[in-house]
Parts: sequence; structure tokens; C-alpha cells
Amino acid sequence: MALMLRNRAALLLLMFNIFLVFTGIGLVVPIMPTFMNTLHISGSIVGLLTATFSVSQLICSPIGGRISDRLGRKRVIIVGMAVFAVSEFLFGIAEAPWLLFVSRILGGIGAALIMPAVMAYTADITTDEERAKGMGFINAAITTGFIIGPGIGGFLAEFGIRVPFFAAGVAALISGVITLFVLPESLSKERQAELAAQSLGRRESLLKQLTTSYRLPYFLSLVIVFVSAFGLANYETVFGLFVDHKFGFTARDIAVIITFGSIAGAVVQATIFGWLLNRFGEQLVISICLAAASLFVLMTLFVHEYWLIVTVTFIVFLSIDILRPAIGTQISRRAGDQQGFAAGLNSAYSSLGNIAGPIVAGALFDVNINYPYVSAAVVLFLCFLLVLRVGSSDRKRAEAMGAETAQPRV
Repeated sequence: MALMLRNRAALLLLMFNIFLVFTGIGLVVPIMPTFMNTLHISGSIVGLLTATFSVSQLICSPIGGRISDRLGRKRVIIVGMAVFAVSEFLFGIAEAPWLLFVSRILGGIGAALIMPAVMAYTADITTDEERAKGMGFINAAITTGFIIGPGIGGFLAEFGIRVPFFAAGVAALISGVITLFVLPESLSKERQAELAAQSLGRRESLLKQLTTSYRLPYFLSLVIVFVSAFGLANYETVFGLFVDHKFGFTARDIAVIITFGSIAGAVVQATIFGWLLNRFGEQLVISICLAAASLFVLMTLFVHEYWLIVTVTFIVFLSIDILRPAIGTQISRRAGDQQGFAAGLNSAYSSLGNIAGPIVAGALFDVNINYPYVSAAVVLFLCFLLVLRVGSSDRKRAEAMGAETAQPRV
């Protein structure tokens, strides 16, 4: 009973940490149109800023996953929170685009340390049956961060365009101190030594890890992680710019739309997400979410009324917010003992999507503000078709194996 209570308390603190990280990331969404005007930067630069965060996260994520296996989850989380706090302070004082890029690099490093360690910690303290529920809680915190981030950003921007970033930096430092004194380490010394020994054979470069990841049993899930991240990054990177240029929305308007559009995802993840996956399976849930996201991203181009924009955004965010933990749960269940390594690859593929998405979205936005959403819808739909094809192949393989098993031996 005491162990259960301790694990629940640890999960709550993990949720708070990851919530703060994604709140800090979400702060920038409603503020970027103002930054564009203040620092005289284009849509392409905005895309590159977002991609820079993801590049550093990509490079460091596999390293962060391995370090959390070898040194323990707690230390990595604390260091990650400190680095993330510094990045927020830098963004707050930036007067030139180059300092914004430095801030995003540090932010990516912080996220690369925090995310794999948090995911692996969750896997450490949950059973296989509880894994979906635990991942659902963590992803609910991520979603809530995205919800609260733009809202806080839009509200605090009324007191000064840089105030939200200073607030996020202070919150991250406080959370890191609380983690230092409150969070227990999930891995024993013996388990750390065992995982360190197992990781010796995986000390290849990031490029080698990515190019050989097709051999892993969860490779398709990693592909879906990339595609969904690409589509969501396309959508989010230019959303504020899109409604600002097309409808003249303010930072507060943008914050309200994103906040309302994400609430359902957080509620679903924290309540019935585990039941959904256990009842329908990851494959079906992933397929439906990809199809819905593709359709409603495209519909964004054809709505003009405020309430229709809110409705379409609501469905897009709900789909993506269910898709993300469903894929994470699928990867975790197939990863066996290598939870830190798998979480690192998950983060790396997510970073790849977050690199490609903003760069493509920013470049296309400068050509035509509608093009980023067209590309996002097409890519998400192609991934939906891929999931259907692979799912059909898996069923046929299972039926063939069942038929062979059922044949009487001579």
C-alpha cells in the first residue's frame, strides 16, 4: 500500500514537471506574431526557430535515454529542468533573432533530458496492465501544458511580451528543486548497473541508431510518431500566424482557441484513455485518430466563422492528443526492458517530425498561407493508409500462423 501511494505521488510530480516543460513550449504560440513584428522576422525564421528546438532535442534524446538507464531517472530530470529554465530566461531577454536560436537549442536539450527520463520512470513504476493508464496521465499533462501554455502566454503578454518566459523559467527552477528533495529514484543501484551493461552494445551514433531502427519491433510506431509530429508541427507552427494574417486575431484570441481545442484531449487522457486502448486496441485508435486529424486539418482552410474555427481546432487537437499516448503505449509495450532506450528513440522520431514540420510550414506560409495545412493533411492521410495496410498484413500473418497451429501433426 505504501509503495502504491509513493508511486502515485511520484507520478503526480512527473506530470507536473512535464506539464511545465510543455507549458513553456506553448507560451510562444500566441506571442510569435508580435515577435515577428518586433524583431522583423519572416515565417521561415519562425519555422526555423521551432525546428532548432527539435534539432537539439533530436541529437540529445537518445543520449538522454541512455543516461537515464545508466545514472537513474531522477538526476536526468533535475538537470533537464535546470537547462530548460535557463532557455526560458534567455528567450525572455532576447533582443535579436540569434539569441532566440540559442534559447531554443537549450530548450531542446532540456526537453531531450526530461522526456525520455519521465517516460522511462513511468514505465518503471507501472505494470504492463497499468502502462496505458500511466502513459495516459503523462500525456494528459503534456496536453494540459499545451492548453495552459498559450492561455498563460496570451494573458501574461498583456503585462509585457516577455513576462511569460520569465514566469516559466522561475516555475521550472522551483519544480527542479522540489524534484531534488521529493522524487525517489525508480531504479535501484543494481538495476542501473544491469541496464548500463545492457546499453554497452548500443553505443552507436544517433545516425546509426536511426538507420538501424527499422529492425525494432516498434519501428512502424516510430514512423507514426514522426508523421504525427510533422502534421501537428505544421498545424501549430503557423496557426497563430494563419489566424493573425487571415482574420486579425489577437494573442488572446489565439490563446482561447488553442485552449478550448485541447481541453477534451486532456480530459480523455486522464479518464477513459486506458479503457479505449484496452477495449479497441492501439491499432484501431491510431487509425481513427490519423483519419480525423487529416480531415479536420484540411477543413481549417474552409471555415471562416469564429465558432467553426474553434470546433475544427477542437477536433484536430483531440485526435492528436489521443494519438500521441496511443503510440507511446504501443512502443513501451514492445520495448521490454529497454524503456529508456525506446523512450529516447520515441523522442528522437518526434523531434524529426518537429524539425521537418516547422521548416516546411514556415517556407510554405511565405508562399501561400494555406499551403502548410494542405501538406499536413496529405501526410497524415498517407500515414493513415500505411497503418491500414500494415494492420491488414498483420492480421493475415496472424491468421496464417493460427491455421498452421491448428493443423494436426502426422
